[in-house]
Amino acid sequence: MKKRILITGGAGFLGSHLCERLLNDGNEIICADNFFTGDKANITHLLDNPYFELLRHDVTFPLYVEVDEIYNLACPASPLHYQFDPVQTTKTSVMGAINMLGLAKRIKAKILQASTSEVYGDPEIHPQPESYRGNVNPIGIRACYDEGKRCAETLFFDYHRQNQVDIKVMRIFNTYGPRMNTNDGRVVSNFIVQALKGQDITMFGDGQQSRSFCYVDDLIDGMIRLMDSRDGFTGPVNIGNPIEFTMLELAEKIIQLTGSGSEIIFKPLPDDDPLQRQPIIDLAKKELDWQPIIELEAGLKKTISYFKGII
Repeated sequence: MKKRILITGGAGFLGSHLCERLLNDGNEIICADNFFTGDKANITHLLDNPYFELLRHDVTFPLYVEVDEIYNLACPASPLHYQFDPVQTTKTSVMGAINMLGLAKRIKAKILQASTSEVYGDPEIHPQPESYRGNVNPIGIRACYDEGKRCAETLFFDYHRQNQVDIKVMRIFNTYGPRMNTNDGRVVSNFIVQALKGQDITMFGDGQQSRSFCYVDDLIDGMIRLMDSRDGFTGPVNIGNPIEFTMLELAEKIIQLTGSGSEIIFKPLPDDDPLQRQPIIDLAKKELDWQPIIELEAGLKKTISYFKGII
């Protein structure tokens, strides 16, 4: 059955992949984006499809549409972008959640919140289960994003309890792939762009801090499975790859795959930068029958190929 689906932040990295996948699955898509970090180039190939509609819209203002499902992805997600206008970042998370939840309540739509592993802050428990409440600095330079997303989760669960809104909350761990922004300051895109240009690779800290990297196709699959999961299952649920790599391992792998002569140079670690991130995905396995299948090397090759085409 064809569903009408609203995707906020639909022209962004994750949003554009979600639009494409749901369109290919036979749905009608309304993509809303204010193009602060989204890019029309990400969705140009979808514009001729009669079942795809693009709205230039900022989620801090109400939106009135009739849909069956809402995926709320609107928010700058890299430190470089969310720290550029931290007040607007918080407003996007909080006002965006209020407006989209209000819409879902009014039209009785199911709504999914793209939350983040940043709700765990710089974790004192490793790896992180959904039950961990986090270690976040509420007044630091990353707080506009971390606390904005934490408040959005609060709103989702309060709308669910108070107004019976059908919610799904996913906590996204580091994701990479084609259509990442070349200048978003994220580690995978930074390293690839620097390697392809033959520049020094900038390593913050000693390179021993770790992340787990999930390829975008795996992540989108988990997101759709969560939206389609059983009634009453709200999450939050971790979606990410549980295999951990140090930043140094990532940099060396990218140098190898690009055949670059880049050297690695070390710089001080930014404030509040978490030293480790790794999801426990037992809940996703149990409830969604989901786990990532694309290995880091295979995903990096596809991502490098994309960046070669645009640099």
